[in-house]
Amino acid sequence: MFIQTEATPNPNVLKFLPGRDVSPAGVHEFLDTEAATGSPLAGALFQVEGVTGVFFGADYVSVTRDPAVDWTGIKAPVLAAIMDHFVSGAPLLSGEVGTSDQHAEDDSEVVLEIKALLDSRVRPAVAQDGGDILFDSFDVESGVLSLRMRGACAGCPSSSATLKAGVEQMMKHYIPEVTRVEQVL
Repeated sequence: MFIQTEATPNPNVLKFLPGRDVSPAGVHEFLDTEAATGSPLAGALFQVEGVTGVFFGADYVSVTRDPAVDWTGIKAPVLAAIMDHFVSGAPLLSGEVGTSDQHAEDDSEVVLEIKALLDSRVRPAVAQDGGDILFDSFDVESGVLSLRMRGACAGCPSSSATLKAGVEQMMKHYIPEVTRVEQVL
């Protein structure tokens, strides 16, 4: 098994591509060891000293490191954990773990349009960088759209520019009710 690695715009995150489906039914993020109990692979990755976050995309695993730890010291153990997991045939998830944002039955027409645009145009683009963007809320009165960044996008130095120059401009163009986009931390 050959696992490719790709740098992301976030220097603390590497994207690992095992050449097979990872989580085609939805993305999953684990921010600590406790959250990782629902995934054998995430649990194994958190055993590597210096790993502070794990994100599963459709065909990749993004791993976040502690900035005080150099990639040269943890890249090989991370690769080994990913390879061991896929070779073993163990499931990605061992219990109930939530996926990406779902469409609520009571979403307004504007919120449905926002989510559709996120799903069709924005999320595929940020997935290429090893991350994800989720709908958080939309304030009808002010036109403020709040989004949550995950994976490589969370904490990325260029995430503010991505939101303002890319996502905000696109949202305002296609959905005039949106006046501003903000990141929820």
